[in-house]
Amino acid sequence: MRRPGFFEGVAVAIIASLAGGACHAALTTLLPAGTSLRFVVAGLGLAYVVYLLSRNEERVGRITTIALWLAAAFALWLVGPPFAAYLAAHLVLLWLVRSLYFHSSLVVALADLGLVALGLAAAIWSATRSHSAALSIWCFFLVQALYVAIPPRIAARGEANREPAPEDRFQQAHRAAEAALRRIHSVR
Repeated sequence: MRRPGFFEGVAVAIIASLAGGACHAALTTLLPAGTSLRFVVAGLGLAYVVYLLSRNEERVGRITTIALWLAAAFALWLVGPPFAAYLAAHLVLLWLVRSLYFHSSLVVALADLGLVALGLAAAIWSATRSHSAALSIWCFFLVQALYVAIPPRIAARGEANREPAPEDRFQQAHRAAEAALRRIHSVR
């Protein structure tokens, strides 16, 4: 599996912030600011999910993933929760897609969830200081570019450098020899 690199994540952050900022500015001339933000969050979420799926070699389930994401986003739109809950739900959806396609253990997925929370904190901090949608989007996706630094698997303490004990290697060889003998006797 070829994971995206950090600089590719920075490029995604730049594109997302420019597109999201421009869309928000254009939509606020037609719609209330809250509705505009909801459209931007949903649009950027869909774009990021498509980007993640395009960067993963796994072919199985892509259409199902996009269909489920669209159904969840539509349900969120219909329910109309407060903006904070709406944003949190979209972030959980993004995290689920990234965890399912790029991580192999629960510990790594939880570390990624922490990264999503850190990105949300950076975006909120930026929004309170600058009142700029583009800068908030930039901060969120810039933090998300760091997800490539999360190792695919986090080993238990001491497990990573542990060499199999000599008796373990003996037992493995013994089982392999017994299996070979069983195969020889079953052929006759």
